[in-house]
Amino acid sequence: MEDMAKVEPQSLKKLSFKSLKRALDFFSPLHGEFPPPDLESKKIRLSYKVNVEYGGIKRTEDQPSSESKHAAQNQADPTSAPSNALALRGPEDVKRVENGLVFNPTLQPKNLNDVGPGKSSAVIAASGSERNYSTSALMERIPSKWPKPVWHPPWKNYRVISGHLGWVRSIAFDPSNIWFATGSADRTIKIWDVGSGRLKLTLTGHIEQIRGLAVSSKHTYMFSAGDDKMVKCWDLEQNKVIRSYHGHLSGVYCLALHPTIDILLTGGRDSVCRVWDIRSKMQIHALSGHDNTVCSVFTRPMDPQVVTGSHDSTIKFWDLRYGKTMATLTHHKKSVRAMAQHPKEHAFASASVDNIKKFTLLTSFAVRFALN
Repeated sequence: MEDMAKVEPQSLKKLSFKSLKRALDFFSPLHGEFPPPDLESKKIRLSYKVNVEYGGIKRTEDQPSSESKHAAQNQADPTSAPSNALALRGPEDVKRVENGLVFNPTLQPKNLNDVGPGKSSAVIAASGSERNYSTSALMERIPSKWPKPVWHPPWKNYRVISGHLGWVRSIAFDPSNIWFATGSADRTIKIWDVGSGRLKLTLTGHIEQIRGLAVSSKHTYMFSAGDDKMVKCWDLEQNKVIRSYHGHLSGVYCLALHPTIDILLTGGRDSVCRVWDIRSKMQIHALSGHDNTVCSVFTRPMDPQVVTGSHDSTIKFWDLRYGKTMATLTHHKKSVRAMAQHPKEHAFASASVDNIKKFTLLTSFAVRFALN
């Protein structure tokens, strides 16, 4: 063991350079010169490029010989009928031709409309392959049915109102359009003047963020709902809570007031839309049928009087008399986040993660999908 020569320690960088030099010496003895060209590979590469670029032209040049054969056959058999064939280019010629059909000069018909009982109007591929290619070039393009949006000047920022310490989750306007209320994640409700944008009042009472607000058009009441499972009725003459509606098992995400009846509808994370009597605080119905959070609801004076949207990507119409489902819309692929009625038409819009859709409510409770 003592007679063995000691190995000189070397750094990793030196060893890697040595390995690189050995590899270069082994595979490329002449570092300053290029390797000799391979004539066979160059020939194959050139022939492939010529075939791709000019394959269609070469085939059309080779057709006269086949044309003479067809003429001789036609003279020998005069009963055979001429063939009106349309030649479509193969997939290798699509790069060169962008528009539709290409007629082979040897098979081009005099009149495409002149197709009799003894004539053929077949569509064949000019490449000669046996695969069936798409005939989309022959199909007429159908114009789009979606209406074009009307352009208007870009909206300009009129005023920025600040005062909340958290996200503004909900907003509701007074029917007289004098003030509006905002609910925030800071657990407060603030009432603002529409004209000046000044803060008029701050209401506290919720212990979690406020998800929904609604102002009554017939009473001096405002309703609020939040993640604390509470639905509160505020008397705006006394600026305090006069009623609370208990029954939700989780956070309440939305609420709406019926336009003609004194009832309140609320939906939340327990996948149920609950119908409340405003004065007696009693629960009239528990509209259950959704598989996920009910995050949007609105009401109408005629059937369907209650429409709910859920995170299960469905919209349901409810019969308010019996508390049962009338219809279910499954046009959305993602969760339905918000819905809004049209102020004049019998229609409503639903907003989802994927897109916004408009539905028209027809007679006999039929629904027509109007716009995507």
